[in-house]
Amino acid sequence: MPTTDAKWILGGIGAAVVVQLSVMAMLFSGANARFDDVNRRIDALAADVRELRAGHARFDERLRAVEVAFGKVDQRLLTLERVILPAPEPGE
Repeated sequence: MPTTDAKWILGGIGAAVVVQLSVMAMLFSGANARFDDVNRRIDALAADVRELRAGHARFDERLRAVEVAFGKVDQRLLTLERVILPAPEPGE
């Protein structure tokens, strides 16, 4: 049969183990909450990046349309210059 001192030592060790397990459980639950927060932030960031890419694609399309329109204006201007402006004299 264990002595009284041995019972106190075993009881103290058992209590220390219970306290340690409780502390670890609290720490892990807090860490999980932080990981969940980080995951939410990453998801929000990914959504923002997708939105930026879509905006960039729309801007790219608009820029191409402007380039095509300027090309048409340039072609019309060249045609008008050939019709309206006299040809340069030879030697000028």
